[in-house]
Amino acid sequence: MLKAFFDDYVSRYVAYKKGDWCYEDGCIYRGLSLLDGVDPDGPWFAHLVRLIDRQVADDGALSGYAQDEFNIDNVLSGRALIWLYSRTGQVRYRLAADRLAGQLARHPRISAGNYWHKLRYPHQVWLDGLYMGLPFQIEYGQAYDRPDLVADAVAQITSALELLADPASGLYSHGYDEARKQFWADKITGRNAALWSRALGWLAMALVDIAELIGHEGVSEAGLDTKIADFARVMASHQRADGRWNQVPDQPDLDGNYAESSATAMLAYFYLAGGRLRLHGVDAIIGQTALNGLIAKALIPTEHGRVLDQIVHVAGLGGFEGRERDGTAAYYVSEKIAPNDAKGVGPLMMAVAEIERLQKTQFANPANVAAG
Repeated sequence: MLKAFFDDYVSRYVAYKKGDWCYEDGCIYRGLSLLDGVDPDGPWFAHLVRLIDRQVADDGALSGYAQDEFNIDNVLSGRALIWLYSRTGQVRYRLAADRLAGQLARHPRISAGNYWHKLRYPHQVWLDGLYMGLPFQIEYGQAYDRPDLVADAVAQITSALELLADPASGLYSHGYDEARKQFWADKITGRNAALWSRALGWLAMALVDIAELIGHEGVSEAGLDTKIADFARVMASHQRADGRWNQVPDQPDLDGNYAESSATAMLAYFYLAGGRLRLHGVDAIIGQTALNGLIAKALIPTEHGRVLDQIVHVAGLGGFEGRERDGTAAYYVSEKIAPNDAKGVGPLMMAVAEIERLQKTQFANPANVAAG
């Protein structure tokens, strides 16, 4: 049972960055929130409170968090704060969410209005950041009567899709440099050279979560319905026979390419949630196939329990820890693997929660689903 795997994993979970507020922990928080929504009698809420309370002080201060770093990644975990405040009424969660909203109020932007990925990555927009910041901004705006924040976030996702669109593939590049100064950026388009599946997974989760938050009418008004359908169709064309997606999705014969688990879990969540929401062109069966393939091929039994294998540890653009990350296909397949990494297990939790929601709404046939 995957729930036993999740319970054991979270029981043993050690904060990703020595307790500092970070997006990796946020992936686990998001998974726990969604699991609790479908299984309120399970241990998920208690796990979430135990983990997050170590990072949130009574005055809302967040462990290791510095607002002026303007790191969009740090905003993701704030979704759990909004949810916990609604559940418990504890003011510290609201105060902590206010701190993250305060960062976004001052966060640097490119001329098109999109947030910089980080202060240390100036004038750059990455697909990762769309998931890290925009659903939180919409949730915060809806919860605390700030429709301007909702409108701004929707404008940012539509703008980012224009800036990062790769006409040759029909998908989206990992990063865009407005200044055209980064060595990885094309001097004409500003985009990096290759596709990366986890970046597309972050985008997929941003699209489906934003769609749920703003509803079908909001999706249509923003012109996102066609873009979501096109994205779903093209990503499905790159799905492997075993249900997973490769690290570089559009180059199956690339030397060193492999089925990458975090992207597969994220895309499984996208198709499952999109099917539940009846988003045009998003087929839940593709998500079921992805989840079943992930469980069959990448969830490896060991003497210490099961391990989710084939998760790329990290990939980015520009200099980092002595590496020059150039955004090419060869670069993406060169990064190391980190089994049981939170960036894979968290989205797997999310996908399993979606399977249960689908079963309850009779959109899926439980006999065809191995997630149980």
